[in-house]
Amino acid sequence: MPLLCWPDAMGRPLSSDHVDAVRLEGVLAADFAEYRRRRLPFWTDPTPAPVPEGVEPWPHDPGPPFEQWPGLAPGMPLTSEGPTPEEAASSLLAGLMETGRFGLDECRLVLVPAHRSSDALALIGWSAQAPLPLLGALLRSWEDRFGAQVVAVFGSELYVSVARPPVEAEHANLLALEHVLSTADNIVDDPPTPFPEYATELVGRTSWSFWWD
Repeated sequence: MPLLCWPDAMGRPLSSDHVDAVRLEGVLAADFAEYRRRRLPFWTDPTPAPVPEGVEPWPHDPGPPFEQWPGLAPGMPLTSEGPTPEEAASSLLAGLMETGRFGLDECRLVLVPAHRSSDALALIGWSAQAPLPLLGALLRSWEDRFGAQVVAVFGSELYVSVARPPVEAEHANLLALEHVLSTADNIVDDPPTPFPEYATELVGRTSWSFWWD
């Protein structure tokens, strides 16, 4: 599988057994319960957080509209009208090149001995702070449900193309929660995007990006 990445992105490969061992529904249910316990005081208190002088207060985030883990977002069906996963990946790559993405000229094209795109990061031992077993399990599931493909990694940033994104707000809410539970630092918290706004932006969106500190 092709992957665009910086030369220093590769570390110690992670055995697929570690990804196989992740029971995604159970792990995400437990993670959401803990996440909700920690964040509920902020979701229920609309008082703006203190910010430096001259800085706009962060918008209030009411959080996900779920009290318990609601389950995975349903997959989108294959159609003859939409792009193939390969076409969606090519479109994302072309977009990155057109915008002159910072660091693109330092990238190399790596051919990863993987049967599916979602296993590429584990097999190169991606040297980021992402939880690789969990992320690998999520990527496999997103590949199956949405035709997602891992396209590029720049340092700790990950770019994923999506051939069959959700088209209904209800499904986008479920998917947004999966993104939150990936632990990526840019989802919801930085910049501080309220959960409903982030979920709305996922409707019909054909590329996703994540980064970890």
